[in-house]
Amino acid sequence: MSILEQIKSKASKLHKTIVLCEGEDSRVVEAAQKATEEGIAKIVLLGDEKAIKSANTKVNLKGVEIVNPLTSDKRDEYISKLVELRASKGMTPEQATELLKDGTYFGAMMLKMGDVDGLVSGACHSTANTLRPGLQIIKTAPGVSAVSSFNLMICPPQGNQYCPDGLVVFADCGLNPTYTPEGLADCAISTAKSARAIAGIEPRVAMLSFSSKGSAKHDNVTLVQEATRIAKEKAPDIKLDGELQFDAAIVPSVGEMKAKGSEVAGHANVFIFPDLQAGNIGYKIAERLGGFMAVGPICQGFAKPLNDLSRGCKSDDIVAAVAITVLQTQF
Repeated sequence: MSILEQIKSKASKLHKTIVLCEGEDSRVVEAAQKATEEGIAKIVLLGDEKAIKSANTKVNLKGVEIVNPLTSDKRDEYISKLVELRASKGMTPEQATELLKDGTYFGAMMLKMGDVDGLVSGACHSTANTLRPGLQIIKTAPGVSAVSSFNLMICPPQGNQYCPDGLVVFADCGLNPTYTPEGLADCAISTAKSARAIAGIEPRVAMLSFSSKGSAKHDNVTLVQEATRIAKEKAPDIKLDGELQFDAAIVPSVGEMKAKGSEVAGHANVFIFPDLQAGNIGYKIAERLGGFMAVGPICQGFAKPLNDLSRGCKSDDIVAAVAITVLQTQF
């Protein structure tokens, strides 16, 4: 069974409900069918039922709940709650009414009110359109200073000597351009939890840099050193070390030479990049030159599971995002 099939299998046992916010997109509608037929989750699809069905005549939506944000019997309740949540920002009922015409805002209110367990959006809207309702309504989890993202990097079929688990985890490759030490530490902790719950691996977290254990001096190195210290204080149970160059993190002989005595160096399977430039470049190199399959970016750090899609996604990518979102309900 492939890693993605394992993730789907684990998700199907949790019996969760996920809202897909873009019923106007045929890929989302097809994904709703697939996720339902595979038993991954109960799906709520947002949009006008008549329009969805007339535009997708070959898709069987039996078992999918279709909710129209414009006519839902929960609409007034959501408007009142949104006004309450955004009162400090001067939200009026008229503004809330207008916002809730947007499927992602409506879906975020469903998630906030506990009517669904997770949300997936972004197939035909920008990342900002997905994350803004998340940050305004769902907010970050307690103790987390910043939302971040991670990618599951699945090894190519021929395998990789540095990838005994069949995959590794990269973060942050898709969300935050820069980090404070506290934010980078929270990213590392969140990613370790994601690696355990979603990828099913015991995380060994490397805080990456162009320096290993003080071999170079620079403010960028200091940031990673401070993030490592904070992460160890906040989550002493996680195997985590830094700062480490990538070869010191993944090659046993180099790890022994550059970070002697480290329980992570040379054996890392979770890699925390110091900023978005490094993370985004790194995962695309692994994907294009190394033959890894990149799943993500997957959001983490929200108080409830909420995920953004690439606008170039396929229906199978959306199904995978649904399964991962289900597993995120566990923490």
